[in-house]
Amino acid sequence: MERSREWVSVRASVFLTFGVALLSIVVGLLHISGFSVQGPLSPYIPDIVRRTVGFTGTITGFAMLGSGFALRRGYRVGWHSTAILLPLTAIQGLLQVSVFSLPLVVFSLVSVPALVINRKRFDREFTPSPTQLAAAASLAAAISYGTVGSYALRDEFGGVDTIVDAFYFTVVTASTVGYGDVTPDTGIAKLFVLSALVMNVAAFAVALGVLLTPAIEAQLSKALGKMTEKQFDLLDGHVLVLGYGDLTEPILEELAERDGVEYAVVTTDETAARRLDERSIPVLTADPSDVEPLHRAHVEDARAVVVATNDDARDALAILTARQLNSDVRIVAAATQRENIDKLRRAGADQVISPTTLGGHILIDCAFGTDDDGMEGALDDAFDSGDE
Repeated sequence: MERSREWVSVRASVFLTFGVALLSIVVGLLHISGFSVQGPLSPYIPDIVRRTVGFTGTITGFAMLGSGFALRRGYRVGWHSTAILLPLTAIQGLLQVSVFSLPLVVFSLVSVPALVINRKRFDREFTPSPTQLAAAASLAAAISYGTVGSYALRDEFGGVDTIVDAFYFTVVTASTVGYGDVTPDTGIAKLFVLSALVMNVAAFAVALGVLLTPAIEAQLSKALGKMTEKQFDLLDGHVLVLGYGDLTEPILEELAERDGVEYAVVTTDETAARRLDERSIPVLTADPSDVEPLHRAHVEDARAVVVATNDDARDALAILTARQLNSDVRIVAAATQRENIDKLRRAGADQVISPTTLGGHILIDCAFGTDDDGMEGALDDAFDSGDE
């Protein structure tokens, strides 16, 4: 049962999406190169169709890679794009009518149920920034200018006869490849090409900058064990874990099992912060008892705060700071020493648990075979909610 739940999961959907993407790219390249073993449907599919879907299959594969990364981050747009691309890859696999394309068809069909089952788990909204929108608009405008202009002046170009030729020339010019197969023949055409070159190179440079800057920030964040500002801005209704101790990993595992729950960690342990960031867990390397880090982690928007390190004194300071910044947030804490339970509660914790007391009660109850009522009593003794 556990293996079944693990397989039909978000991880399965992401894994299958990446698998389909890689298969689509590989199969497409094989067909482009002419290396394929004909399948039973080969006599019914024209050769031009098989070669065409080889090209489109490769492009679809790269698009599927982008969808896979979006799924991995939980974006809803990634789910929609994958839902569109999976049937497309299956159809392209059938049209390629090769023995090599059969696994692509099977993988595409198998991926659909997992994607449908987990549709509600990809609920993170993607909202492009004004800079991204401006970069996309400038790129589209520059390419449109070059395409329409070169087609309008096609009589003054050598090699431009159709709108496709004009688009090809614009892209080749903008990328500064310049094969030389299309050339301007008049002064007006040359001036137009210069203007199109400047506009398109500038637009491509801006677009690449917008795309690469978040990736560079993410790599710096990974090296420093810190979240980016964009990640901070996305935190809302999350659980904030303050500090890192023996109980932190079980806490994070429990949070990860709860669908739709976002969480972040604030800790001074740089080694632990780097490990958490490598696992894509939002983490901030800072003192959780300081005001500024908790502001950056949006404690005022948190649904709960969990404090459970091995230092009750530091935990008390973190609780005081969190309570000061958000008087309504629910704060739960773990007391290493039983005598500190009341102190943590007075610091502002809504509920305090003593792991040592709880562990002792459970061990003895299990040793004597105590029933569930006795176990509930043990839990009551180990918890202190502060109710008078």
